[in-house]
Amino acid sequence: MVSVWGLTDRGIVRRENQDSCAYEIIEDGDLAWGVVCDGMGGAKAGDIASKMAVETFCAHLEQLRDLEGPPPAADLLLAAAEDANRVVYLKAETDRDCVGMGTTLVGMILQGTTLWVVNVGDSRAYHITKQAIRRITRDHSVVEDLVAKGDLTPEQARNHPQKNLITRALGTARRVKADLFQETVAEGDYLLLCSDGLINEVTDQEIHREVLAGGTPQEICQRLMTRTLDSGAPDNVTVVLFQL
Repeated sequence: MVSVWGLTDRGIVRRENQDSCAYEIIEDGDLAWGVVCDGMGGAKAGDIASKMAVETFCAHLEQLRDLEGPPPAADLLLAAAEDANRVVYLKAETDRDCVGMGTTLVGMILQGTTLWVVNVGDSRAYHITKQAIRRITRDHSVVEDLVAKGDLTPEQARNHPQKNLITRALGTARRVKADLFQETVAEGDYLLLCSDGLINEVTDQEIHREVLAGGTPQEICQRLMTRTLDSGAPDNVTVVLFQL
């Protein structure tokens, strides 16, 4: 059985929230999915991009309701990300108010103890156990590339002036390459989807401590959100937490 909760907030500084999220549990808790998008673009364009991406992604995952047998999760996630990119790109190309808009995307399907994750950009997925917190996804960002090359340490990357520059996003090109991951999880584990508004203010170790402090996914999400907002939260913040 899976339980889930999600929260999104515009943060302390931003005037609008350009994050969007959705999640659902179906088939008596044996099958679940979720998605978080963090939009970018002037005026309300980022808000439009993230909402369009989430809506398109959700439309694809609605197919899970009617499938018999194991879902073709990998193909479904990649198709959903590709179609979300197409929809956002066409909107940006045809609406002058949306030129240059885009959005990150991190999405997942969980069936039993098998997890599939897709991502584009720097929104993240984490696998959390009593022993550790481990990031599943790899950011598509300038500083992540520098860390991979050994030019920066993870600690230096956290405060780097270019930490918000992403190298890949939905809607900025006609085609986009999404990364796909498959994991095995266990009863008692947690799965976290979040935008960078959380991880820019709260460390992985702090996230782990809040999860281990116990409570329902709703209570844990609220504590993570409160901690982020108390730190100043200059960006939008979204957290979606699944508990097995």
